[in-house]
Amino acid sequence: MDKFASKKAQAPILVTGRDGMPITNTEVRMTLKNHQFLFGCGAFETIPLMKIQDEEKKAFFADRMEKWLNLFNFGTLPFYWGRYEPVQGQTEEEVTLKAAKWLKEKGVTVKGHPLCWHTACANWLMEYDNKTIMDLQLKRIRRDVAAFKGVIDMWDVINEVVIMPVFDKYDNAITRLCKEKGRIQLVKEVFDAAKETNPGATLLINDFNTSQSYEILIEGLLHAGVPISVIGIQSHQHQGYWGLEKLQAVLERFSHFGLPIHFTENTLISGNLMPAHIVDLNDWQVPEWPTTPEGEERQAREAAEMYTELFAHPLVEGITTWDPGDGAWLGAPSGLMRKDSSLKPIYHKLHSLIHGEWKTDVTLKTDDHGYVTLNGYKGHYEAMANGMKAEFKLSDATEQKIILG
Repeated sequence: MDKFASKKAQAPILVTGRDGMPITNTEVRMTLKNHQFLFGCGAFETIPLMKIQDEEKKAFFADRMEKWLNLFNFGTLPFYWGRYEPVQGQTEEEVTLKAAKWLKEKGVTVKGHPLCWHTACANWLMEYDNKTIMDLQLKRIRRDVAAFKGVIDMWDVINEVVIMPVFDKYDNAITRLCKEKGRIQLVKEVFDAAKETNPGATLLINDFNTSQSYEILIEGLLHAGVPISVIGIQSHQHQGYWGLEKLQAVLERFSHFGLPIHFTENTLISGNLMPAHIVDLNDWQVPEWPTTPEGEERQAREAAEMYTELFAHPLVEGITTWDPGDGAWLGAPSGLMRKDSSLKPIYHKLHSLIHGEWKTDVTLKTDDHGYVTLNGYKGHYEAMANGMKAEFKLSDATEQKIILG
């Protein structure tokens, strides 16, 4: 049995010329160009690439993103309210939209992260009462979802709701709202605003809490009619790799909802692990956190095992590595590149899987009627024969016709 069967399709394909006549008894090469599965990474570095003028710094980010594009087809861009709109009415829309369009033009699916979150919230919201804060939150969602519609049609609508009403590190506007309204009501209102603004958008709930509390929350949200498209699961493994047993247990528990699953924020460390006694990862602050040769080999092995398990699961539709390079969030050596942008073993290993083992590139011969049967990974393909080519999408077993020209 093929463990990746859920990521493949087998379909009859009629190959014709521009004149509509079948091209018979001819070899046709069919090559997967872009997976349907979302192999992703944080794409925050497209923002400085779009606005930095210094040529040396620009070249650094250009090199980073070239390596990024050689591996991934899915990118997350930042919409943290406090950074996106540090002063009320003054947003980062122009540069963020430019970055999103740049990614999309290169065949990347783009997601915005997040529309509502208690952390990195806008401090100026604290001037208002709760009713006004809620009005401003919904207005923000409608404004940004509308502005990016057609470029970004996937959003982490709300982030880390399980902890939201009991978050006590500092006072913030969104925790205030969540305490007053309750988790389900707040989530329903922000999801409804996003759905009304872009009915075709893919809308995620996202959390690092993989306990029963998150399951209970999702159950309540679905019962309340919240239009969740995808369940987002964070997997920041600064204290060590989950391992197959935990990974399989998490998948089993969240699969019973029948919804697609994205592993939205994945990190694996290539240096010393964070001590086990740390409860909040943000509390671990060290001057330097270097990558090591032994750690890099471990990181690559763990990533290969984790990606293989997730890619094989029928409900998992996306995996996002959070940091392209070391030293990003918490200064951790969690990237696919070192600080100098040299490639780590994890990069090469994932490339060998995504663009090697999990790539379809076959030559098939049409029959007397111009048909071939393609069995391959779902995604966008290019067909070539006799110097002619065509693009097509393989997503299910439906018969289709391609015209070479």
